[in-house]
Amino acid sequence: MQELTPEILLSAYAQGVFPMSESRDDPEIFWVDPTMRGVIPLDGFRISRSLAKTMRRGHLTVSFDTAFAQVVSGCADRDETWINETIFELYCVLHQLGYAHSVEVWQGKDLVGGAYGVAIGAAFFGESMFSTVTDASKVALAYLIDRLRLGGFVLCDTQFITDHLASLGAEEIPRAAYHQQLAQAINLPASFAQSGPIPSAQDVIQRNAQTS
Repeated sequence: MQELTPEILLSAYAQGVFPMSESRDDPEIFWVDPTMRGVIPLDGFRISRSLAKTMRRGHLTVSFDTAFAQVVSGCADRDETWINETIFELYCVLHQLGYAHSVEVWQGKDLVGGAYGVAIGAAFFGESMFSTVTDASKVALAYLIDRLRLGGFVLCDTQFITDHLASLGAEEIPRAAYHQQLAQAINLPASFAQSGPIPSAQDVIQRNAQTS
């Protein structure tokens, strides 16, 4: 098998496929291009009343790109995971190269949730998220979607869809439609990096209400 490199990984994403492993202990990697693709329309993300209440409580704080490896480790810390050692190391390299990003949710000094993914052009490929306290992954996703909107992104790929993601506005589209959106998105300019302080919960909630 050809050695998987960051360049091959980025090329695969640009063509609509992504890598997985059967388990953390399986060294083999296979490529996936689902018949139906999960996406979150950036104008269709839903912040429920209960999530907004959690965000306003102020007991959770958010950061971006400050604990990438810890977030990936948190996503892999479950009984069944497709994140093996090779995948873990490759995404850490992509982070160092500026392509992979994370959002972190903290309770005090403890990392209690987060999400990570890869950005190419105006497409963001969400990889995984985790939570160890109630609603932490939802908070991570709310802040992530807000940053993607502000940064000019037009496509947020979730790979597959779950009931959890569907409740937040995710939907499935056919492979051909996804590839069409992808081809346009990767050629558009966007920026994940943003200057200034992290937005307040109220700012994120208010902007979401204006766009959804």
